[in-house]
Amino acid sequence: MEYWHGSEETPRLPANPSAREGVGVVAGTWPIQADQYLWLEYHVRHKDGSEESGRADFVWERNEAQNSYWRAEIGPFEDADEVEYSISGDAPDGVGKQRGPFSFRVAPKIHLALLWHQHQPLYKNLARKNQHGSYRFPWVRLHGLRDYYGMAALLAEFPEVHATINLTPVLLWQIEDYTERGATDRALDLTLRPPSRLAAAQREELLASFFDAGWHTQIYPWPRYAELFSMRGKRESFKTQDIRDLQMWFNLAWFAPEFQEDEVELPDGSTASVQRWIKKGAGYSTADIDEMVEEQFKVLRNIVAIHRKLQDQGQIEVATTPFFHPILPLIDDSSSGTLDREGAVLPTPFVRPEDAAAQVEQAVAFYADRFGHPPRGMWPAEGAVGPSVIRHFASAGVAWIASDRGVLEKSGRYGYETKDPNVLCRAYRIEDEEGRAVAIFFRDTALSDRIGFQYQHYPSAEKAANEFVLELKERFAWQVDDPSNRVVCVALDGENAWGSYPEHGRPFLRALYRALAEDSEIQTVTFAEYLEGNAKRRVLAHPVRGLARIHGLSTGSWIDEMGSERGVDLGTWIGEVEENRGWDLLRAAAADFDAMGVTPDTHPDAYQALMAPEGSDWFWWFGEDQSCDSDAELDDLFRGHLKAAYKAIGRRPPRALSRHIVPHIPVWTFAQQIRTIQSGDQISIRTNCPGQIEWETQARKGSTRDLFEAGGVMAGQQRYSTTLGPFSASDERVTFRFQCRNADCDRRADCCQADLHGITVEP
Repeated sequence: MEYWHGSEETPRLPANPSAREGVGVVAGTWPIQADQYLWLEYHVRHKDGSEESGRADFVWERNEAQNSYWRAEIGPFEDADEVEYSISGDAPDGVGKQRGPFSFRVAPKIHLALLWHQHQPLYKNLARKNQHGSYRFPWVRLHGLRDYYGMAALLAEFPEVHATINLTPVLLWQIEDYTERGATDRALDLTLRPPSRLAAAQREELLASFFDAGWHTQIYPWPRYAELFSMRGKRESFKTQDIRDLQMWFNLAWFAPEFQEDEVELPDGSTASVQRWIKKGAGYSTADIDEMVEEQFKVLRNIVAIHRKLQDQGQIEVATTPFFHPILPLIDDSSSGTLDREGAVLPTPFVRPEDAAAQVEQAVAFYADRFGHPPRGMWPAEGAVGPSVIRHFASAGVAWIASDRGVLEKSGRYGYETKDPNVLCRAYRIEDEEGRAVAIFFRDTALSDRIGFQYQHYPSAEKAANEFVLELKERFAWQVDDPSNRVVCVALDGENAWGSYPEHGRPFLRALYRALAEDSEIQTVTFAEYLEGNAKRRVLAHPVRGLARIHGLSTGSWIDEMGSERGVDLGTWIGEVEENRGWDLLRAAAADFDAMGVTPDTHPDAYQALMAPEGSDWFWWFGEDQSCDSDAELDDLFRGHLKAAYKAIGRRPPRALSRHIVPHIPVWTFAQQIRTIQSGDQISIRTNCPGQIEWETQARKGSTRDLFEAGGVMAGQQRYSTTLGPFSASDERVTFRFQCRNADCDRRADCCQADLHGITVEP
């Protein structure tokens, strides 16, 4: 009798067993005859050093052609068990030669490197850096209450789950500006000002902006806040107590649920909670508001502390980004911008490799000062990479960077077959001109986007989490051929998605972390942990020099510009008229600095102001490919940073910096219902729900327009928008109704009432 194991038709199932998983061993015999007998003997060495042996008999399954096939079941085994087995047989014609030994190690089938990217652009006008209330937007402060502390705290509940949190220097610098240098923002100033001391313009600004929250996740769940929103939509008068309650609820709605529901012990030993004001519901006093704001500052003061604590414990890795979040390839040389959209044209080249290097070096120094050691890795802004910028990371001692699957797909002479999990699920080595090596990971776009844009619509958090885990297994864990050397990268914003999730995403995140912690087939790792190894968790080391090298790294980012040819590119930040105008203004300012002999050593504040508008955020919102609630104000901030650079060297800013880059179009929202526009103006109508506008004027009857999804700046809400006009004096008055199409609406909410609204067109 002949028998065998390990061929295509006689596999071990699964080939790479995980803990608590039974193992099927298939063997074949030849020729077919009666009274054949096979058995398997195995020996197990456990991770604690103990050993055991066992035996299992094969059971006949089928005959096929001239062969018989048999199966034996062994296990399940525990994680890190080392199993060795041999197969023996007997038949009427004699005992066959023993086959084996065969062996396997019980281990997870895939590593998962999960990265949450936390970022906000510089909302402070540096020309006013010492003035009270200098931040235009409150999103650093408000996301700090919901996301920047809470995302780390949630991970602490699941110590088995390891993840990477990316904190940008410009974000941390702004948090410190609040907690250490007395900075405020316009919304905070309006919160703290007693209603009786609000000027008419301040009162209107408060009423217009203090409903800037998710309708279905932050306003409607709270009866008093929903009542105030309804009053505003109906243009009812607000009394003093109404204003005070709105000041409180706009802030309370941004606190993470853990602070709303209980007291939270913070790393510095203090506790923070807004539970008592949530229970009170209405009728707040000025003292209540002052005390609530102090709770905010407790949370903000502990953001770095909780990250440092978890990193020191080995559960998380804190990564970072070049200082002001620049699209590094475009800063190095804007000519490297990949454009594949009809009509896109590169501007006159902006070439500042010294700025690209400084953005990386300053980030490393800033990080080391806060965390006690340099960062191991960086998430380049927007995942934008290219061969020209590797030298900046390598020179700064950065061990790893990460980008998008689409970049890998376009790299090399013929591209990489990223549909093959054995190609995508690995770390690669990229070298600069001097041979210095940096590891590079490529995220799976689909899984990352499902968290960012899809799972919030699922009927339950558990269903969403289970689907994530199942897809991770079906597409990767059950497909790779070398589990210990395979890793799936999932990377996305760690702040903006949660405004669209029930309860700020807490049920989903807990369900996801619980599923990952309990699943023996998946092992979560940080990027540095995957590279350096972790003997305690039995993660093998993957030294950078031993990784497969990438030749011909493509220049690209995580996103494919709308309207362009298929494949990631940099067109979202360059190539349109508005975007190119921004690059022209940057280039002119840098040239003026060079001509005047201004250097980072002679004028450090001026150079900081010059590098701030190199951030990706401004160019993201320029042009027609992206839009948000605050295009005009972001335009003002971009030009304001450049003005501040000139003022810091005692020069008057050029007149060109006073001209708008983005058209300033009046915005109508339920909370800010503009009543008049000028002849020639357009109207941007924006809501938090999808739907359709039915509109007409004296001159134009019976038109409809769908609202399309638009950005919510850094507030993190889903927004929908359409632009009407321009209108002339003959139109006289624009009237419209909003027809809500949000499947989550209960049809009783204000957004579903289809009230008639009107705007007068002034000659």
